[in-house]
Amino acid sequence: MSENNASAGLTLALPKGRIFTTAVERLLEAGLLSKAISDKSRLLIHEDKKTALRVLILRNYDVPTYVERGAADLGVIGKDVLLEQGPEVYEPLDLHFARCRLMVAVPEGVTWEALSRQMGVRVATKFPGIAARYFEDQGIQAQTIRLYGNVEIAPAAGVADAVVDLVDTGGTLDANGLVPIREIFSATARLIVNRASLKTKHDRVSRFVSLLKKVCRPKKPKDRI
Repeated sequence: MSENNASAGLTLALPKGRIFTTAVERLLEAGLLSKAISDKSRLLIHEDKKTALRVLILRNYDVPTYVERGAADLGVIGKDVLLEQGPEVYEPLDLHFARCRLMVAVPEGVTWEALSRQMGVRVATKFPGIAARYFEDQGIQAQTIRLYGNVEIAPAAGVADAVVDLVDTGGTLDANGLVPIREIFSATARLIVNRASLKTKHDRVSRFVSLLKKVCRPKKPKDRI
C-alpha cells in the first residue's frame, strides 16, 4: 500500500478544542490529510477526496465512545480522558503533543497536610473517577463533585474545598486564587484504535500509525509551575 492511500476507507474521530489544531497539522504533515479542516465549522463530517480519510469532529468526551463502538476506526484523545473513561480500545501511539498535568489545587494558604486531615474533603473536577481513586490511594476521605466547566471557581463559590483539573500554564488557577499542590499525572494526546478495525483493516491501520508516528516526535515538557 502506498503512502498516498494509507488512510483510504478509514474514519478518524477528532475532538474539538485544544487537541484539534495540532492533530490536523500532524495529519497534514504525514500526508494523511490533503487540506486543513476547522473545528469551528458547522460541518462535523469531513471527507478528504484525495486521501479518502473520513474525519468526525466530536466533543472531547465522545471520541472514545465512537471508537470503541466502531463508528470510527481511529481517534485522537487526551490520556486524561482515557484514564477517566477506560474504553476498550487499543492505544498504539503517544502523539507527544497537548501536554498538560492533572493537578490537585487549593485556595492559597491551604496545605496538603491540612487538606489530608479534613474529613469528607469536597473535590470539584471533570474527572471524578481519577480524583476518587487518587484520594483513596492517599488515604483521604473525599467527596467528588462532577462539574463540566469553570472548575476553578468552585472553592470561592463554596462548592468545594479543592479542585482536580488539567493545568497548562497555571494562569487560570492563579487568577482564581488557587495554588496547585499535587500532580496526579502528566498527560499527552494519544492515538486510539477500534479493536475490530485493527483486525479487519490491519494493513491500513498499521500504515496510518506508522506515518503518524514519523511526525509525532517527543518534545521537552514546559517548565513546571
